[in-house]
Amino acid sequence: MLLDLDDSQLVLVDYQVRLMPAMFEGEAIVANALRLARMAALLHVPVFVTEQNPSKLGATVADLQSALTDAQHRVLGKMQFSAVEEGLGEWLRPPAKPVQGNARSLPKHLQKSSQASSERSTVVLAGCEAHVCLLQTALDLLEDEFEVWVVTDACSSRTERNRDAAFDRLAGAGVELVTTEMVAFEWLRSAEHPLFRDVQALIK
Repeated sequence: MLLDLDDSQLVLVDYQVRLMPAMFEGEAIVANALRLARMAALLHVPVFVTEQNPSKLGATVADLQSALTDAQHRVLGKMQFSAVEEGLGEWLRPPAKPVQGNARSLPKHLQKSSQASSERSTVVLAGCEAHVCLLQTALDLLEDEFEVWVVTDACSSRTERNRDAAFDRLAGAGVELVTTEMVAFEWLRSAEHPLFRDVQALIK
C-alpha cells in the first residue's frame, strides 16, 4: 500500500518554540517538518498544525511558520494531548452538508452530499512529543477510521527511548511508519511528475 497524494492531509503536531529545544535531535526534526510543509504546499496537500497550551509553550517555530505561508493550513490550539479531543477530526473530515432544495426532485447522483467527493481519509502525521501528543492523536484518528501514516524522522520526544517506544506502539496499533523521503516519492509516484525536480530539491 502506497500513499495516495489526492487522499492525503498533513498534520504537524506541536513544533513549538519552548518545546523544540528539549527534543532529541530537535534541529533535524524541524528540518524534516519544513520539508513536509513545503512539499505539501507544492502538491496542494491540506496542512493542519497543532499547538499545545500555546500560552505556555509558545507558537510554532518561526522557520516552520514561514514555510507554511505557501500552504493551505489551519492552526489548532489545544489543551488536550490528543488533538482529536479538541476537534481535529472535524477539521479533517468536515460534517456532510445537507442537500439544498427538494431532494426528491433531484437526480440520485445529486442527492448525495457534495462533501463526499472531496473527502480525504489519509493523515500523514508528524510532531512532538512522539509518546504523548502525537501518539494519542494518532490512536484517536485510527478510532475515527482514518488511515494514519507517521513520519518517523520528523518526530521526537525528550528522550530517544520514549520516541522509540511510541513508534513500537504505533506500529502495533496499525499505523504505517514512514520517512520524509518515502512520503515525497510516494506522493510523486514518478520521475515524470511535473513537480519532481522541485520536490527532489527539497530533500537533497
